[in-house]
Amino acid sequence: MRSVQVLAGLLLVAGASGAASELKLSAQVPSGSIGRAVLEAEGTLPKDIFPDSRNRLPLIKREGLDERGRKASDDAVAASSSKSGEPQGVAAIRLHGSGVDVRWASPLGRRLTELAIVTTARECDQPYEWSLHEMEAVAVGLDPAVIDVVRHHKPLTGFGDKEVIVVQLNREIVGKHKLSSETYARTLKLLGESDLVDIVLLMAQYAGTAARLTAFNQQMPPQMRQFLPLPFTPPDDIYPDSRSRLPLIKTQTQTPAILYSRELAPTGTGPGQIRLHQGGRKSLEAHVGQRLMRLAILVTAREHDQQYDWTMNEPMAREDGLEPMIIDTVRDRRPPRGIGEKEAAIIQFGRELFGKHMVTAETYARALKIFGETDLVDLVDLMAQHSTDATLLTAFDQRLPEGQKPLLPVP
Repeated sequence: MRSVQVLAGLLLVAGASGAASELKLSAQVPSGSIGRAVLEAEGTLPKDIFPDSRNRLPLIKREGLDERGRKASDDAVAASSSKSGEPQGVAAIRLHGSGVDVRWASPLGRRLTELAIVTTARECDQPYEWSLHEMEAVAVGLDPAVIDVVRHHKPLTGFGDKEVIVVQLNREIVGKHKLSSETYARTLKLLGESDLVDIVLLMAQYAGTAARLTAFNQQMPPQMRQFLPLPFTPPDDIYPDSRSRLPLIKTQTQTPAILYSRELAPTGTGPGQIRLHQGGRKSLEAHVGQRLMRLAILVTAREHDQQYDWTMNEPMAREDGLEPMIIDTVRDRRPPRGIGEKEAAIIQFGRELFGKHMVTAETYARALKIFGETDLVDLVDLMAQHSTDATLLTAFDQRLPEGQKPLLPVP
């Protein structure tokens, strides 16, 4: 039932961001600035974009829902700050989820959901996420040969269609920040809309988790093997007990984790331990302020080439007092010189986190000194949320509202 799908969306939209992506080139229009200008003038949309949602998924109409579904849709409208009365952007996309716990109960099965997770970890160069989920993937029956293809970025040949499409989907969305119409159509035909949305929701969730783990340099316990080859050597600025840059916080409910179950992270490590250091969004607003929070969002959008998230947030950043020079520094990827210490720290941190998949010890120490532990954890959480949003917006090619000029130069 659609109402069940919408109720699932309600649980997911609370931190979701705004609405739609750039006017993009169709197959008949040449790439580059000239082609973009033609499309912007004509208002042309590709064939796989629905005019009502301005993305690859049809808009869910409120009047077709039951009472609980209508409430979920109303909450989605509020989450997307929609002026049209309809859910938009990330909030609207999330409403298409099936409502199941995707990792554990998807009709696609555990082999494919774990494959989606390890491929996300591979594209993010995230060793902790990869290592735990490789063990999980083997335990649920994923062919080690498929895992090896993902691990070493090998060509996708000799495997099942669904395995190939899950890896290709991830390589394009997370790795290239763009999903071709051809790959989307092939995935839709092979998986169907519900399973396609679910698998992208799972990828998006773990892309955000990867950002949190990388920011705080989460490493495996010394007795456990790290299975992912990396293009860099992780810094050694970690606490021995938490194996991350954050000191261990012990809780009364902490119990040893058991692999291949719902609790996968070794005790004292992982996303749950990182969350214990958060102050929350209201704390971040009080200490850091909307101006710098908007900057963190823009840096994340820029590093993901995410037109929609950038264009919907740039005007609000200006309203919150973020100076045009700083916005241009992020937009044009200029060195962060001649600007404030806090602004430069956020820009450098975000560029390393999403562009290099590794935050140096120097950059981390600088940000920690400026913001303090709690506010830095909350800033990273904000960027991670928008990394999750970027995955969804890119996968479903969310376009900007009609008449909205794109503000970000993207490939």
